[in-house]
Amino acid sequence: MLFSIGWFLLIGLGAGGTMLYTDHLRAKTAAELSAQTQSQINEMKAQYDSRFNELQTATSQELAALQTKVDKLNELLAFAKDSMSDKTDNSNQLYTQLEEVRKQLDELKSNLDVLK
Repeated sequence: MLFSIGWFLLIGLGAGGTMLYTDHLRAKTAAELSAQTQSQINEMKAQYDSRFNELQTATSQELAALQTKVDKLNELLAFAKDSMSDKTDNSNQLYTQLEEVRKQLDELKSNLDVLK
């Protein structure tokens, strides 16, 4: 009888120890997985921020270059209007080019606003 009780006690302790150990391993694995996931998320966020900043810089530079073109076309248009005679109408072509550049500038500005 004593032997049977001891045997059941050992089996019970073994089962309880096994359950405690598996719970410990499960918690440890979950913590490691959580740390790895957080590390990967942080790395992806850093890459995203870097790419976003590069894109924003490139867009700003393109906007500045386009604004320079618009300013030059405005000057050229003003000069053409000032020097235009009644026989020629070159300002219409310049005005069309200026409108195209303004459309591109507005499109780039809207793209930049979307990025912000």
